[in-house]
Amino acid sequence: MISTIPAELSTLIEQGESLTVEFKKSTTDITKDVYETVCSFSNREGGHIFFGVKDDGTVLGIQEDKIEEMKKNFVTTINNGQKIYPPMYLQPLEYDVDGKRVLYVYVPVNPSVCRCSGRIYDRNNESDIDITNNEYLVYQLYARKQDTYYVNKVFPVFTVADLRHDLMERARNMTKVRTQNHPWRGMTDEEMLRSAKLILSDPQTGKEGITLAAILLFGSDNLIASVLAHHKTDAIMRVYNVDRYDDRDVIVTNLLDSYDRLIAFGERHLNDLFTMDGIISVSARDKILREIVSNLLAHRDFSNGYVAKMVIEKDQIFTENANRSHGHGNLNLATFRPFPKNPPISSMFREIGLADELGSGMRNTYKYTRLYSGAEPQFVEGEVFQTIIPLSEAATTVKVGPYVSDNERGHERGHERGHERGHDESREQKTARLLEYCMEPRSRNEMQEYLNISSRGYFKRAYLEPLLKEKALKMTIPDKPQSRNQKYVKI
Repeated sequence: MISTIPAELSTLIEQGESLTVEFKKSTTDITKDVYETVCSFSNREGGHIFFGVKDDGTVLGIQEDKIEEMKKNFVTTINNGQKIYPPMYLQPLEYDVDGKRVLYVYVPVNPSVCRCSGRIYDRNNESDIDITNNEYLVYQLYARKQDTYYVNKVFPVFTVADLRHDLMERARNMTKVRTQNHPWRGMTDEEMLRSAKLILSDPQTGKEGITLAAILLFGSDNLIASVLAHHKTDAIMRVYNVDRYDDRDVIVTNLLDSYDRLIAFGERHLNDLFTMDGIISVSARDKILREIVSNLLAHRDFSNGYVAKMVIEKDQIFTENANRSHGHGNLNLATFRPFPKNPPISSMFREIGLADELGSGMRNTYKYTRLYSGAEPQFVEGEVFQTIIPLSEAATTVKVGPYVSDNERGHERGHERGHERGHDESREQKTARLLEYCMEPRSRNEMQEYLNISSRGYFKRAYLEPLLKEKALKMTIPDKPQSRNQKYVKI
């Protein structure tokens, strides 16, 4: 007696074809394209194949006298190494759907890259794509199948001396967040990098060197550009000028400074609403920014040229980054299983207090988004990973950042492009140099000239206003802020 199709399989038919579901209208024989689907499912996330069902989900049924022959042909072919490599051992199951016979095959994910007739197929939405001649897509496929990490790529030509000592010293100091007596605080730069697995041996050549992760964390802008030219993070505010943007920061620097600039961008444009976590007042905005920014930087697929971004809109803030996916679609908090993406970078972020344990970020983001906007975030897994944080109207309707004219913004972008072309000095370093320069009272023009910044608006927003707010600088004529004789001096 033929079994009635289980409810869960019947539901798959009702939902239609997808990344993991394929219908074949075969009623008398197995068509050749079936094996391409087997290959693509094996290379992607696995999947379900239904024989005797049209593309639109209409159940045609299989001619009963052909069922055994179709089963035999299918099993024989997928066990043939010349057709499917490596061979597979799958068994078609026969079910009854409203009096009609269908065959069902589940294809699991294969730990090895599968080929069909010597060609490599991958799944994209509802289609099987031949990627054999696409070097980049083939690389991405092999990367998904192996346990190595792109950020562990070794550069024997560079040494610890090529990295920025100030950033490594900063990381050592930041470990105070975890413990006052962190082991790194007594280590040299090289010892710390070895402890963090940022100095490794190339498995192919045996030569030792610093890794890509070390360069991304502690390299100068020029060094990063020389090993990863596409490295960039885009921060965009699009609340009023929705056709273009209201503010933007193109970030092409190390991950520590990138974190600071993304956090500052979010703080500038999102209101810090009063929220209570039990009986404790918390900044839910700051908690959310910490989680989504650290995830955006630490868990992206750095081998992919897709530009990572954080975008603030009127009703949401979202991030996007290239991703080596382990699934597809919305992640469920109850069933989500975290996968390490870039362990050495994630570990560094945890040690210096920019992130918590793997998997906790999703829980924290849920918690603080509910406090901040009363809604729930979305995490969407795919080739591009998305985090979407709904915003209440109060979060963005009052513009936190000062208005910037198009002319000023043009100057700012020009300045940023100049920075990208070769100025390795970070904003933090420039700020320290500016404060030393202001041991004696200086005018705004003098300060701009000292830092070689032409845009008045950019200088005010990036340096002058933050230093006044932090009380690192004070006005010499505080009663007349707009005085033509106004100067500024370090406190």
